[in-house]
Amino acid sequence: MEIVKTNGLDIAYERVGGGPPLVFVHGAAEDSRVWRPQLAALADEFTVVAWDEPGAGRSSDVPADFGLADYAGCLAALIEALALGPAHVAGLSWGGTVAQELYRHHPELVATLIFIDTYAGWKGSLPEDEVRARLAGARQMLAAPADEFDPAFSGLFAGDPPAEFVPLLAEIAIAVRPASLRAQLMVMAEADQRDLLPQIAVPTLLIWGELDVRSPLSVARQFERAIPDTQLVVIPGSGHISNLEQPEQFNRTVREFCRSHSQGRFGH
Repeated sequence: MEIVKTNGLDIAYERVGGGPPLVFVHGAAEDSRVWRPQLAALADEFTVVAWDEPGAGRSSDVPADFGLADYAGCLAALIEALALGPAHVAGLSWGGTVAQELYRHHPELVATLIFIDTYAGWKGSLPEDEVRARLAGARQMLAAPADEFDPAFSGLFAGDPPAEFVPLLAEIAIAVRPASLRAQLMVMAEADQRDLLPQIAVPTLLIWGELDVRSPLSVARQFERAIPDTQLVVIPGSGHISNLEQPEQFNRTVREFCRSHSQGRFGH
């Protein structure tokens, strides 16, 4: 784990491999460890970087009044500090929302976008009653005593979580900071990036779990209709965290897409 400093914050990240840069952006209540299968599988062909966003993993706490543009600014600072741009940028769930905002403010740092079971913000992708229900559930979870706080991963997989990743998911859950999650969920609930989608001018890959109940396929269709140069790959039998549920198919899909859009651009 390495550290970049930006705007007084420590941003931790993992970096492996060599080749065209591929940056992974994790979802809410997660950290860079959720990308462990991708770091292991794709480092033979790409420089793979997975960050801990502010408030997650080994990065600094989220400052007060930290907004979506601030998360994107920190991600931009990491890409610039490591001289990775323009990079393939892949975001899962909330991480895809951050990746969209990165593109809004720093398109020069983005070669392609990979959106995985994501949203154009909750407000931009979900019905109002669903957003209200999610916020109510989150407030109830966050109101629990510290020793009972449990950011469970229930509902994020089509079935039970893959047995090989259950210990990893438990480690990630234990490390979640309630204050960070509270700030993040408020940002997510208010985010609406529908205006941005038609403006995305880089090749874009959508990877969606067929059985995702958090960000259903109807959201993927929203992205597919709005983004000019896009392709959708649906992973059968997978839920919201398809990179862990079906890692081989996920990794193959990412590899083929990034390879096809690395020729010439990165000198490979």
